Amino acid sequence: MTNEFAPNLSAKLAGKFIVLDGPDGCGKSTQVHRLAEYLRKTGGGPLTVRDPGDTDIGNAIREILLGEKYARRDIRCELMLFMASRAQLVSEKIRPALSAGRTVLSDRYVSSSCAYQGAGGLDVAEIIQTADMATGNLWPDLTVVLDVDSEQGFERIQTYRSQVALDAMEQKGLEFHRKVRDIFLKLPSFYPRPVLICPAEGTVEQVHRRILEILCDVHF
Repeated sequence: MTNEFAPNLSAKLAGKFIVLDGPDGCGKSTQVHRLAEYLRKTGGGPLTVRDPGDTDIGNAIREILLGEKYARRDIRCELMLFMASRAQLVSEKIRPALSAGRTVLSDRYVSSSCAYQGAGGLDVAEIIQTADMATGNLWPDLTVVLDVDSEQGFERIQTYRSQVALDAMEQKGLEFHRKVRDIFLKLPSFYPRPVLICPAEGTVEQVHRRILEILCDVHF
């Protein structure tokens, strides 16, 4: 893809907080890096972060959340761990970058807690209320949910992880991941800030172009 597709996108997204999210196997991590690369080539200087993680505290929490040692945790404990990592990420990296006028691209955010801890039985309204406190009411300017069929997502996970162990979330059963996808698809109806659904089937380049089209068309 040429950079002429959206030459003014970097300027449009300056100082904006954009999240890419979706079910396991949707390809969001790949797309965060592709989008960051595109913005850099068109004059931007985006900050990319992953949730949970990307701070010393967050990385330690990530090991607890995604490893097997503490897999038998209570669902509310799980939510609070995600929120603690998020609070540090917002304070240490996201707010300073936004204040400096940089674009922030995040691989997951509160939208993931709505989907995953929501699928685990928590009320999404309570999750959002907890996130308000943890993040100091910092919500993305836009969340793009990359949607993939649950069975296809599982197949992709197995391909990606053929030589690497699945993390704690990826090990959950297909029925759980169907619930996760269902909540992601309903997110636009209750999330505090705008959410757009982007089909994630096709090649990496095709999905990348769809994301660029969404970002070009959206009005902040």
